[in-house]
Amino acid sequence: MSRFGYFAIMDLIPKPDQVVSAASNVAHTMLYGGVADLRKMPRTLIDEGLLRQVYHYRPAGKVKEVGDPVLLVTPLAAPSICFDLRRGCSLVEHLVTEGRPTYLVEYGEVSFRDRNLGMEHWIDEVVPMAIRAASEHAGGRPVHVVGWSLGGIFMTLAAADNPDLPIASLTIVGSPFDVAKVPLMAPLRPLLKIADGPYLGGLSRSGRGPVQRVYQAMGGAPKPVVRWAFQLSAAQKLVSKPLVKLQNLDDTDFLAQIEAVEVFTANMIAYPGRTFGQLYHRFFKTNDLKYGYFEFGDRRIEIKDVDKPVLVFGGATDGIAPAACVKAVVPLLTGSPEVRFEIVPGGHLGMLTGRSARETTWKFIDGWISKWSSDTGAPAEPEETLGKAASGKASTKKPAGKAKPGAKPGAKDAAGIGANPNRRYGSGGSRSLAK
Repeated sequence: MSRFGYFAIMDLIPKPDQVVSAASNVAHTMLYGGVADLRKMPRTLIDEGLLRQVYHYRPAGKVKEVGDPVLLVTPLAAPSICFDLRRGCSLVEHLVTEGRPTYLVEYGEVSFRDRNLGMEHWIDEVVPMAIRAASEHAGGRPVHVVGWSLGGIFMTLAAADNPDLPIASLTIVGSPFDVAKVPLMAPLRPLLKIADGPYLGGLSRSGRGPVQRVYQAMGGAPKPVVRWAFQLSAAQKLVSKPLVKLQNLDDTDFLAQIEAVEVFTANMIAYPGRTFGQLYHRFFKTNDLKYGYFEFGDRRIEIKDVDKPVLVFGGATDGIAPAACVKAVVPLLTGSPEVRFEIVPGGHLGMLTGRSARETTWKFIDGWISKWSSDTGAPAEPEETLGKAASGKASTKKPAGKAKPGAKPGAKDAAGIGANPNRRYGSGGSRSLAK
């Protein structure tokens, strides 16, 4: 036997400490139902309306809230625990412990009676009202809005349609702006155009196509369908999960993450009928957002009208919204003072709240918020994200290396976000766009 073969076999034999850890994890799962700490961060309801609940997360311990508020925008169909998955892998926990005033908007349970609600409800009412509520609760400060998946699209369209909203910056996480670049979807789009015909006020040219008849009869996309679709996007992982769990039986953090994702998937929420119809026709079939606009009847929202700085994240292994699909929004944001695009490790959920997100996505968000804070009261920028960043392309509005107007002497600028050559997951073409 070769020396290489000998060491390969030895690596397969569990070490004593691995056996002890695995036994402990198995016992803990049997006695307590799992190893993940699924406690949610304490929060208080500050505003509510139709399918709208805005929460403020209370400061942790003796931590004092400082700086501009952050509002987390939940996508439709997904539970808000996407931002508070488990202790140790919770963006909410991270922001709260950093001392940032943290808010979240969620939508509650969607039922058949909500079937007539369209995307206008979220773009015109839910997201703008949540932004204003967070700003008012935080003393009138501008809000840093972070939207994941469809939440990022709602947030972007709301900002484009209402420039008077008190927004300090936008952060788009895994939002699909060009579905033609989704490998799973591309082959199906021509077939659906033939089957359903063009979209004319909710009806195909021939009346109602088969897909339309199904979702209209069900009042949208019910929970089981949404859950199945999310699982299908990671079918390979679903099949291999039992073996992977067995191979990592000694890794408590790994098992806790799988357990938390299973809880997240089990709590998917339905899509309202009219909203699902708009998504199906405007996003999936005609791919309107690729061209920089979204239409509601005679009304048209242009993405170029966004006039706030925008940070965009694509997941390196995202099967639902691949990086190229997300990056499609970057050239559309011509009205923004600065746009940056980052590729970070993880799939659709993992890029937001996976174990690697703690050292990548979250730290980039910290730097971005600190750069675009309205005063000097924000928490300090993370040294590893900003202090070690090499020079990168910067906005003509804010040259790299200069402190923003009004900042205290010596304050750092985050213009180098994504330009660190030593980072394992480098920028996927970080850039700035001038007006």
